[in-house]
Amino acid sequence: MSRCPGWEALDVLRAAPDGPVAFGADLSPAGLLAAYRAGVYPFPASDEYTRTLNEVVFADQVQQGRIRLVGEESADPYAVSWWSPDPRPVLPVSAVHLSRSLARRLRNKLPWSTTLDRQFERVVLECRADRIPRWLTEELISSLIRLHELGHAHSVEVWEDGNLVGGVFGLRVGSVFSMDSMFFRRSGASKVAVTDLAARFAQAGGVLLDAQRESPHVSGMGGILVPREQYVRHLRPTARDSPPMPTATLPARRLAQPTGSR
Repeated sequence: MSRCPGWEALDVLRAAPDGPVAFGADLSPAGLLAAYRAGVYPFPASDEYTRTLNEVVFADQVQQGRIRLVGEESADPYAVSWWSPDPRPVLPVSAVHLSRSLARRLRNKLPWSTTLDRQFERVVLECRADRIPRWLTEELISSLIRLHELGHAHSVEVWEDGNLVGGVFGLRVGSVFSMDSMFFRRSGASKVAVTDLAARFAQAGGVLLDAQRESPHVSGMGGILVPREQYVRHLRPTARDSPPMPTATLPARRLAQPTGSR
């Protein structure tokens, strides 16, 4: 089996476009951040059945070196699959938009407000609730919280009368914000969270929101597909420090206005 010690030794650009690019159990904060910087995101096995299925389906490709193993020899390689789709579904921050009906609701009757990093852990836990498979494992959540403390992971929250009704979270790398998951307790709240994230990230010099997986939800908000090579270029550090995203509590109604007037 072909094993590499870290993501810097894996040529992601030559990996398969539509399956896992690697297996490995390293979900430590450092390992997770290195993976995102390489253009790769994790999908931990939610149970022993999923872990075994990973081995049954992909063991031959691992043996042939078509899928690499990453991390320590002693770790269970099939506990976490790592993905880097080609092409990659992304949302250019300048193109993210709400549907006409949702924008009209925001203008006319929804008293929502948005915040940044006000309740990161709570957003992550809301994203995990009632989800099957439960890929947001305790180990992954612990590392995400640590990366939030270090300033790499962020969340946007949507509020209605003091109640959290939607949110999104993920990691900022280069000019990309990779969205791991979102949730809503009121119809449209997750879309408002993503649109708010795009607006705040644009103010901080961001270019793309990474959707990780293609869906009608993403394409309906302005999503496009870009080649993996192009996506990876956006992950490179900029020559100067990027400014932080604005943290103020803001009215969600502003997101119903044309992009240039937000």
